[in-house]
Amino acid sequence: MSASPVLLVASNGGHLAQLCSLRPWWQGRERTWVTFRTPDAEAALDGERVHWAFHPTTRDVGNLLRNTRLALRVLRERRPSAVVTTGAGVALPFFALAWLLRIPTVYIEVYDRIDTPTLTARLCRPFTRLFLTQWEEQRTFMPTAITVGPLL
Repeated sequence: MSASPVLLVASNGGHLAQLCSLRPWWQGRERTWVTFRTPDAEAALDGERVHWAFHPTTRDVGNLLRNTRLALRVLRERRPSAVVTTGAGVALPFFALAWLLRIPTVYIEVYDRIDTPTLTARLCRPFTRLFLTQWEEQRTFMPTAITVGPLL
């Protein structure tokens, strides 16, 4: 494993599945995951280092604060070389704090939003060093992004 861990942050379901599809990239790296504790997430991340985030994140100020505390703790403990996400709401406190701590951030726009950016992409934009898209059409709203193609 490499000396520089990466932090992979995503809501469960499709967001997590898209990060899991990057296995060829992350499997040889030290890594830590942040997602919601659900049966599908537990199964997908069996044997991985995981920090369970607080859900729901939409319109729940209490969980936003809890996830901000979690982000601060995880970023301080793990000192990742980068924070990578496909969204959704759980990513925001990790990206904002990573930006303050000068930790590079990578946002991968989800594959099912082609015409308009997701709310999380818009919120994380000021804190994102590198935007990646899965469809060339997504570059109409993220012109500086790099298109990597569909992850799933």
